[in-house]
Amino acid sequence: MPAIHLRLIAACLAVSGFAAVGAAHAQRVEPTELVDQQHCMFCHTSDAPFLAPAFHQIAERYRDNPDAIRMLEQKLRAGGRAHWGDMPMPVSAERGGPPLSAQDAHTLIEWVMSQ
Repeated sequence: MPAIHLRLIAACLAVSGFAAVGAAHAQRVEPTELVDQQHCMFCHTSDAPFLAPAFHQIAERYRDNPDAIRMLEQKLRAGGRAHWGDMPMPVSAERGGPPLSAQDAHTLIEWVMSQ
């Protein structure tokens, strides 16, 4: 294969790699039904602290933590101690919502981390 073709292929792969990295942090569409069902907006907002941190604050704090998604999914499903003040994360039943599946927790956390 001519050298020019190899350089072109390498350039395309490099650009697609940068696009994939950018897409990982692209804001996702809000899973509105889950957000409403779990009453997320009772304590959180997208961009300003309320009773709990804003979603973009959570994303910023945990963006470089490789265990963040797993940890946040667990906290969303099982509740957890306060990391942002005095209010702990309540379990789904305490939030007034139905039990939260692992897949639904993953969907919510992926959305939060895209903020």
